[in-house]
Amino acid sequence: MKLIRYTILTFLFITGAANAQVLKIATLAPDGSDWMNRMKAGAKEITERTDNRVSFKFYPGGVMGDDKAVLRKIKIGQLHGAALPSGSLAPYYPDSQVYSLPLRFRSFDEIDYVRSKMDSVLIEGFKKSGFVTFGLSEGGLAYTLSKSPVSSVADLQKLKVWVPDTDAMGISAMQTYGINPIPLSIGDVLTSLQTGLVNTVAASPIAAIALQWHNQVGYLTDLPLLYIYAVFALNEKTFNKIAPADQKIVSEVMTRTFHDIDQQNRKDNIAAFAALQTQGIQLVEPNPETLDEWYEKAEESVNEMVSRQIISADILHRLNQLLKEYRTKVAQK
Repeated sequence: MKLIRYTILTFLFITGAANAQVLKIATLAPDGSDWMNRMKAGAKEITERTDNRVSFKFYPGGVMGDDKAVLRKIKIGQLHGAALPSGSLAPYYPDSQVYSLPLRFRSFDEIDYVRSKMDSVLIEGFKKSGFVTFGLSEGGLAYTLSKSPVSSVADLQKLKVWVPDTDAMGISAMQTYGINPIPLSIGDVLTSLQTGLVNTVAASPIAAIALQWHNQVGYLTDLPLLYIYAVFALNEKTFNKIAPADQKIVSEVMTRTFHDIDQQNRKDNIAAFAALQTQGIQLVEPNPETLDEWYEKAEESVNEMVSRQIISADILHRLNQLLKEYRTKVAQK
């Protein structure tokens, strides 16, 4: 009888071990950062609630390489997922970039209204492209940060402007503005600012501080260029190997965790915008006489992206309709 019981327990132990899933996740976020601390807390809860059937191993600080390297490793199964800026996944799901179209948003209130209607659309789009996500995490409104003041399009055209090397949309936008941008991976930007290879970047306040770019520039143009967000993207095939009940736990915990990160990032960006000014960054107001040119070029750029199928006309229409709805409601108050 004891032998039978021992045999059953041994079988259950071996079966449980075989079904255990260790999710290997890469991120640029450094160990000890708020993002990593929250993700580790979420991962710990999942491990406990699944009795070790699902656990996480994080590779922080970019040790797995840039976004392109990480995505290659996910493709071959060396990694199972990553925290990535949305632009890195544009080759798989181009419409994920709809929030980052130039000069679409004028306030956080507009962003919140649009996201309340459209986040679910983007999450479904990522899933159809092979990635399970658990909500979007705000990166913030990106501003022009430069070594010399930029108050007009003409000022920007004189500078060496960085764009992410995975960002076809950003490259297209810059070209519409009459700029030949310098594509680089995020990991190469700090050194390039230090050496003068580039002298202008677009970044959210929190990113500028976290990546130490703010120490290499002196000016911030007070015109939000675009909205940035990130996702925790998990390979769908890997996720589907997890038992349905455990999938539910992973989704519940990580959705809550990413919601909390999203909310905290808003607060951190507002604080970082003020911190940049206290650390010597000078705000530059756009020249009122040339402000229309910024918006005209942005519209021209967006139309060009649609014609080149960088982004679909359908997703652009959805965004524009929601912005129109919100702005009409505000005007009627």
